[in-house]
Amino acid sequence: MTSPTTDPRAARTRAKLRAALLEECAERPLDEVGVASLVRRAGIGRATFYLHYTDLQALAVDACADVVREAVDALHAWRGTPAPDAPPAALPAFFAEVAPYAPLYRSLLRPGGGGPLGELLHQELRAHSRRERELAGAPEPDLVASAVAATFAGLLADWLHGLIEATPEEIAARTWRLLIALHRTPLG
Repeated sequence: MTSPTTDPRAARTRAKLRAALLEECAERPLDEVGVASLVRRAGIGRATFYLHYTDLQALAVDACADVVREAVDALHAWRGTPAPDAPPAALPAFFAEVAPYAPLYRSLLRPGGGGPLGELLHQELRAHSRRERELAGAPEPDLVASAVAATFAGLLADWLHGLIEATPEEIAARTWRLLIALHRTPLG
C-alpha cells in the first residue's frame, strides 16, 4: 500500500494546490485568499484541500518550503575557501527569485526572522551549517550554526519587509560578508 506522503496522486494534488496558491498570491495578499477561490483555481474539491492541509497557512508554508531549501543551497553553493567579496552566484539569484513573492513571504516570515517560514528556515539552515562545521572540524559548530541561521533568517525577513533597502545583488553581498565574518570570528 502507498503511504499518503509517497502516493503520486497526493503529490500531484499538493503540487496543484501549491501552484494555485502562488498564482493567487501574485494577485492578492495571502490574508485575502480564500479556500474557495484556491480550490477552484487548482481544479480540486474543497474537501480534498482539507485532506492535505489544515488551513491556508499550512499550505503556504508548504508552498514556500522550497525557498528554504533554495536558501540553504544558495548559502552553501561554494567550494574551497569562500571569498567575502564574492557571494556564490546562487545567492543573488535566490534573492532575485523571492523578490516577486515578497508579500507572500512577508505573511509567513516576520521581521527579525520569526513566523512559520522563519522557524523552518532557521531549523534547516542551522542543521546544514552545523553538519558542515562538524565535517570541517571547525570550532563551536552549535554556536556558529545558530548565529548563521538567525542572521540569515533575520536579514531575509527584514529585507522582505522593507527594513533594509537593497537590490537582490546588494543584499546578497552584504549577507554573504556577514556570514563569512561569523564563520571567521575567533571564538577562543
